[in-house]
Amino acid sequence: MTKGPFMQKSLLALAVAVAMPNAFAADSDDELEHIQILSHYDKLRTEAGSATLISEEQLEKYEYDDIHRILASVPGVNIREEDGYGLRPNIGFRGVTPERSKKITILEDGVLIGPSPYSAPAAYYFPVTTRMTAVEVFKGPAAIKYGPQTVAGTINLVTRKIPEFNEGGIDVSAGSDGYQKAHGYFGSVVNNVGFLLEGVNLKADGFKDLDGGGDTGFNKNDILAKFNYKMRSNGFDHTFALKLSYSDEQSDETYLGLTDADFASTPYRRYAASQDALMDTEHQQVMFSHYLENDDIKVTSRIYRNDYERAWRKLNNLTNTSGSLSSILANPTKYADEYGVISGQQDSVQAGRSSIFLTMGTNDREYFSQGIQVDASIKFKLFDLDHKLAVGVRYHEDEIKRKHFEQTYAMSSGRAQNTGQAKAFTTLDTEATDAWSVYMEDQITLDALTLGIGVRGELMDMHYQNNKDALDWQDKTTRIWMPGISGFYKLSDESGLLFGVHQGFVPSSPAQTEDIKLEKSVNYEFGGRFNDGITQFELVSFYNDYSNLKESCSQSNCGIDSQIDQEFNGGAVDVYGVEAQFSQSYPLSLHLEVPYGFVYTYTKSEFQHDLRSEFAQWGEVKKGDELPYLPNHQATFNIGLVAKDWQLSMAVKYVSSMPEAAGVSWQDTNIGTTVNIPLAGEQVPSNVTVDLSASYELSEYGRIYAKVDNLLDENEVVSRRPYGARPGKPRQLSLGYKYQF
Repeated sequence: MTKGPFMQKSLLALAVAVAMPNAFAADSDDELEHIQILSHYDKLRTEAGSATLISEEQLEKYEYDDIHRILASVPGVNIREEDGYGLRPNIGFRGVTPERSKKITILEDGVLIGPSPYSAPAAYYFPVTTRMTAVEVFKGPAAIKYGPQTVAGTINLVTRKIPEFNEGGIDVSAGSDGYQKAHGYFGSVVNNVGFLLEGVNLKADGFKDLDGGGDTGFNKNDILAKFNYKMRSNGFDHTFALKLSYSDEQSDETYLGLTDADFASTPYRRYAASQDALMDTEHQQVMFSHYLENDDIKVTSRIYRNDYERAWRKLNNLTNTSGSLSSILANPTKYADEYGVISGQQDSVQAGRSSIFLTMGTNDREYFSQGIQVDASIKFKLFDLDHKLAVGVRYHEDEIKRKHFEQTYAMSSGRAQNTGQAKAFTTLDTEATDAWSVYMEDQITLDALTLGIGVRGELMDMHYQNNKDALDWQDKTTRIWMPGISGFYKLSDESGLLFGVHQGFVPSSPAQTEDIKLEKSVNYEFGGRFNDGITQFELVSFYNDYSNLKESCSQSNCGIDSQIDQEFNGGAVDVYGVEAQFSQSYPLSLHLEVPYGFVYTYTKSEFQHDLRSEFAQWGEVKKGDELPYLPNHQATFNIGLVAKDWQLSMAVKYVSSMPEAAGVSWQDTNIGTTVNIPLAGEQVPSNVTVDLSASYELSEYGRIYAKVDNLLDENEVVSRRPYGARPGKPRQLSLGYKYQF
């Protein structure tokens, strides 16, 4: 889609500004990428609200490529595993559904990075974490500056900044299941123009064994280029920046899992019906930024454009059967013929029986998002009180175009083959949103108390068009203002209390009718921090009071054709819990120390009323029933051994069991129809995962490192949605070399 007049004028204005003279070297342009600098490990953090920084040093400790594993060290995060590599993360905060991370706000360098954050927030694109130098997580009132999703919180992924001198590095690694990583970057300043070039290639053959043979892995490429120009004018430091990025992915991924019996005997098997599965994606971003600063004022302006295309071919269903894929795999004895075709043990065409063909669906989609965003902060005194006022405004446009089609495949001698029939288009539609977002927050300091008073507004105009029926369209408008208040009271130089309350909100998609209510909640938190420079400890309790919890059906979480892209009201729900994190380092000798830390989250959820829902994860719910895919207990223990030239680290993560569905199947007595809720009563079992890493410095010759993910080779079921049991990643060993200059 071409840029509109608004975007063309904005880009032209910024291009003119970039050409301004009087260059100089500013102190820092960190604010271009970071939302908030939190790396004060040697003193007490006094910001209100829950905020966590994962630094570059922490990211390098385990050399993770999977955001799921990175976030294990952040309290209050709930995750649903899917493919084992974290290719399409499912992340939630404080009990919101983790499904496709659609209820958290995802930013890269402070800008919305999801394919279509308003119109279709399911994050089928997620940046490659290998090239990130920090991850920032904000929950509760700390996230009032960021939206549109404000119930849970925000994650900001920080890319490498442009260096002030020659700087570069390489990182190569190889391991089991064909895993390979190649990562390199170089940056410098030439004639007052700074630049950074960075590239990543990640790939693996996959850890699953496909019936009939073939890869079950992925290949991802990511390229980043940054340029900046610094100057001083009229008492202000200026940084003008351009960021360009490109990424693509091909992954042999499927939603098809296994029966419980097959999982018990061969957990890493993949059925023959998934032989032709393929996800093919491409993403581009362009962003212009201007950062202005003096002693009291900071202003960051950004203009951005993201384009994303994806086509995912996978098994949708079977012909000539009364069973869905979920019910077939849940009861393979009842659906013996269908199971035989899926597993490749039976041909589609059998004499004397109805032919059973595979329906392969390709969900072809195009997205764009673009906008202009200005964030500013100013320090001043008023009535003898210190104020820090933060304000921001963003105009954003996004769109999704769906071009879904299905093709017929036949199973023959264990091979799934295209029959050559014409494509049958199933979904042709467009959803689009134009949105203004504004926020204002004043941090007022009165002796030991810092009080934050703020409000956020989301003003959205949405449009839906069924491209198969010109008369099937809908426009709707939403205006919502969300107040919040937070504070931090400093008890001493080493300890303090934090508190806050704010309104949370999640928009409904443009296609939903007025009977689908907005998701709203009032969210509370209270806790405390301690930091004496040696020991850091934080304990926070939270309570999210939903007036209406909203959920949506996608192929990844419920997989029922009649419900795809439909949203459901859940009514009043309470989610509450406690988050704790502790870290310390114990010196064993002059040159040897033991750093260790502990992160724990307790989460409890309760429907506040009886509910009969057709949604595949709810069903007939009784008051007090818990939400699916939300463990009550999560804990991560990190311990290491660090010397001058080497280090050894171990992370142990525990996740308690969680339900696959909130309620049970039910019958509508008026029409005698049974609403079947797949997996009612089923549990995702608890699991313990141990990761190990080690590194050795080779002085000026770089560093070698080794790591083992899932040291104990746990192979529990991580999910049965949408179609059958699926495993996490088995034990993976890798060895790498890193050199930086």
